[in-house]
Amino acid sequence: MNRPESPPGIPDVQSRPDARELAIDRVGIRGLRYPIRFADGGGEAQSTIAIFGVYVALPAERKGTHMSRLVAVIDEQRDPLTVDGLGALLDQMLARLEATEGRIEMEFPWFREKTAPVTGVRSMMDYEVKLCADQTAAGRTIAATVIVPVMSLCPSSKAIADYGAHNQRSHLTLSIVPRAGEAVALADIVAIAEEESSCELYGLLKRADEKYVTERAYDRPRFVEDLVRGMAARLSVDSRLAGFRVAAENFESIHNHSAYAEIDRSVETR
Repeated sequence: MNRPESPPGIPDVQSRPDARELAIDRVGIRGLRYPIRFADGGGEAQSTIAIFGVYVALPAERKGTHMSRLVAVIDEQRDPLTVDGLGALLDQMLARLEATEGRIEMEFPWFREKTAPVTGVRSMMDYEVKLCADQTAAGRTIAATVIVPVMSLCPSSKAIADYGAHNQRSHLTLSIVPRAGEAVALADIVAIAEEESSCELYGLLKRADEKYVTERAYDRPRFVEDLVRGMAARLSVDSRLAGFRVAAENFESIHNHSAYAEIDRSVETR
């Protein structure tokens, strides 16, 4: 294992024993901002800035962990990060810290080019992505979460109003746990959310596009219950997944509160 040695005469305090004999479940760094490149599936790598949390479990007999090595693991990452590659990054961290348990989590904005539905004008849409690799005594879990902004239109409002129906922007959150060896592209997960919404969002729309979006949402009313059930029904039959969680939050346009629904199938029952 390659690891820097302390210069002569400089004590390595972290490696000293601790007499209290209390193991620490998780110790490390959080809030670390670092530039990365992320590639989804077989797509082109995209530069972005991630916020990292990097932790290891500390045995009872050790006084402290080497925080600088946690940063070094991220700094030395040269290949684009992928969902599939999180396990390898976790292995590097555990080896560098001489730990058997640890966790790497990161969140970052991810952009996709979208084409307006009528005019074909192109623009960028951003999505919030969270990735997590966790190694415990019980095993390893790799999880990916994406928050997808969409449009939802209220079925009740449409049924009772003589003029139109109220709609709002919604955030659909999809968290997936792929089975070992299975590859799942985030673009596919985003597509499920957008297809189950009243209408997807675009960064740039012309008047013809705005007409299409408005009418499509009116023809596809959705409660938050409809949104989570639609997403869960599709994820539950995906054999590549060991578990998932979906949530919908509607930022109501006629109330000063949100409507919310969630379905959690994080523990495999199939």
